[in-house]
Formats: sequence, C-alpha cells, structure tokens
Amino acid sequence: MKKIMLILVSVFLFTASAFAESAVKYNKELDGFDYPFTVNTFHFNSQNQELKMRYMDVGNKNADKVIVLLHGKNFSGYYWEQTANDLVKKNYRVIIPDQIGFGKSSKPQSYQYSFPQLALNTKSLLDSLNIKKYDVVGHSMGGMVAVTFAVNYSASVDKLILINPIGLEDYSKYVEFKDTNFFYKGQLASTLEKARNYQQKNYYDGKWSNEYEQLLVPLKGMLAGGDWPIIAWNNALTYGPIFAENIVDKFRQITNKTYLIIGTRDNTGPGRGFKKPGVTRTLGDYKNLGKNAHKLIKNSTLYELDGLGHMPHFEDYSAFIKAFDKALTDSQ
Repeated sequence: MKKIMLILVSVFLFTASAFAESAVKYNKELDGFDYPFTVNTFHFNSQNQELKMRYMDVGNKNADKVIVLLHGKNFSGYYWEQTANDLVKKNYRVIIPDQIGFGKSSKPQSYQYSFPQLALNTKSLLDSLNIKKYDVVGHSMGGMVAVTFAVNYSASVDKLILINPIGLEDYSKYVEFKDTNFFYKGQLASTLEKARNYQQKNYYDGKWSNEYEQLLVPLKGMLAGGDWPIIAWNNALTYGPIFAENIVDKFRQITNKTYLIIGTRDNTGPGRGFKKPGVTRTLGDYKNLGKNAHKLIKNSTLYELDGLGHMPHFEDYSAFIKAFDKALTDSQ
C-alpha cells in the first residue's frame, strides 16, 4: 500500500508541476520571468518614441575593468549568467543589455532596426552610466552589433571578442530579398517544439539537456501569452539588418584588438532556405569563415573550438572559458 501511495503522490506531483509549467505566460517584456541579476531600466527617446532598454549591471561599480556582453537573436541577456559570474570573480564590472525588441526591453510597433542603431542605443546606455572604456563581447547576432560598435566607437573599445558571430559572410550576395511579412508569417507559426528541434539539430549536434531546455522558458511563456503578435513582429523586423548589412565589409575597418572564438562545427547559415537561383555556396561553413575573418581583421587572434557548434558557452563551458580567459588576459 505504501508503495502504491508513493507512486500516486509522485504522479500527482509530476502532473501538477507539468501543469504549472505549461500555465506560465509572459507578456512582451517578460514580466514574471526572473533574470539572474537585478534588472535596471534605461529610458531614452529613439526614432520619435520613448523606449525602455533593460540591462543588468553586475559587479563592483568602481571596478577598473568593464565588459559588455551582447546577446544573440534567439536569446536575451539572461543566458550570460555563468559567464558574468566568472567575470565578476575576475574583478570585472559586467553590463548586459537587452537590445530593443528583445527580452525585457521595449517592443515597438514600428522601429527601423539596424546595427548602427542598436550600437548607438548601447553606447547611449553606457554613456548614461558614465562608463568610458570597456571590452565588447558579441555572440551570434550580437557579434554583428559588436563589430558595428567597434567600428563606430573604436576609441571606447579596448578589446572586441566575437563568439560564433553571424555575419561572417555577406548574406545579401547569396539569398533572395524577403519582405518583412515573410519573416512575420514564420514567427507567427513558431512553436516550442520547432524551436527545440531547430536548436537541438543546429546548436547541439542532436543532443539535448535540461540546461538547454531552460533557455527556452522565456519563449515558452511568451508563446503562451497574449503579446506574441507584437513580439513576433519585432522578431521579424530584426531579420532586416541581418540580410541587408554587410558586416564582412567592416572587418578591415576594425582597429581594436579582436578575438574570434569559433566552434568549428557551427553551420548557422541565415537564408539557406531561400538562396538566389543558381547559388551553390554552402552557407555557415564556420571552419573556413572563422579563418577568413581572422585574415581580414588585421589585429586579430583566432581560437578554434573543434567539435563545438553555435553555442560553445553552453555546449562545453570549460572549453569555451579557456579560450575566453586567453582573450581577456592577452596584453598584446
């Protein structure tokens, strides 16, 4: 009888937990979803509208070293938790913004997204905090923002660190132009299962873990909430600069010491599903894209992480942090 009761209790608890999880709903600013550190708000006017840029400011405010962590397109600042904790131990002040259109920041009905605009927003945030000099780190789409930032505000940047950035090839050469409606339709059809399957296949070499699943919690809540149409619209709008702006052309303009941390198994190739007729190029060949970027960026160092994909800071944190620490401590 005791065994039966234990089984029944376990089933009840599992069902209740699953129900509670499925009932989670988040609005367009992720209210109710806890970030790993205190979330602050930078109020500013951009494109004739009042916006709120959320950010985390972690560590000693008087620290000599400051570093800025820029998130990728499918995430926001919350996924930098482990990296930020390690940086604080190394006596860094860590600034982690959510770009406009992402995470807890504003989701405008209308906004002309570009990487110079996102870089300017980030620079305005840092200026408001009276921070003059810092390292800039960008992952995935955050790498496109980071490169643009370093080119536009080179005097403020000490080191530029790029972790599996997209934009290592000029997508406009190879893929068809698509109206924002194309991306909006796709975003409206998003499901948790589609996101999980995509990331499992493309980020983690077919593997999955509870840690990876936790990264999808914000998406799950937003899909269940009532604000998904405006979130999806902003998601669609942010595809524009990815396909319109040639980041490769900026590589020769970078004057800052740059570090490329590249998981060589990565094959992230935006637009591979709608290439121009006759294009045979394989998009997302990071093993060669990383080497090419290294050649184009004059003062750069390449760290290749063999066998890792688009999310090295989650797939194998120990391998990632070794390369990251080398970039932080390199004084050349």
